[in-house]
Amino acid sequence: MNSDVEVAWLSPQVLGLTGLLLDSHRRLFDRPLLRSKGIRLAAQELFVLDQVVLCHDGSEDPCFLYANRAALQLFSRSWDEMVGLPSRLSAAASQRLNRRQLLERVRRNQTISNYCGERMDSNGRRFRFRGARLWNLVDAEQHYRGQAACFSDWWWEP
Repeated sequence: MNSDVEVAWLSPQVLGLTGLLLDSHRRLFDRPLLRSKGIRLAAQELFVLDQVVLCHDGSEDPCFLYANRAALQLFSRSWDEMVGLPSRLSAAASQRLNRRQLLERVRRNQTISNYCGERMDSNGRRFRFRGARLWNLVDAEQHYRGQAACFSDWWWEP
């Protein structure tokens, strides 16, 4: 990874987002995603985690706010290509309605565990995943700020 990525995921804005992502996971799943103490160390560990972790904002057409190294590699994108990308573009056109319905379900229920789905990388190559956890990002004032996901079990479609 180049130094631009390191600077980006350790920026004050992304450190705040990392805190929100980790705190929301801990509260909603009643267990930590990481065991790190201190936000800077947690941000470093989250970025190099062997699980795919990403999140998007809470807008009508959400855009990615964060993707760790595993996510960037899987989606074949750099930090600058991924962050800001409408997250609907991670799914094939034929999968977007199902994806939207899933995100609405997560929004209502706060979390979903053991989700299986299909997405595609920047070259259009499709992959499937299973065992994903999805959760809402909710700040200390209980404002909805977006959604996050993590998974480690994935494979390329033939």
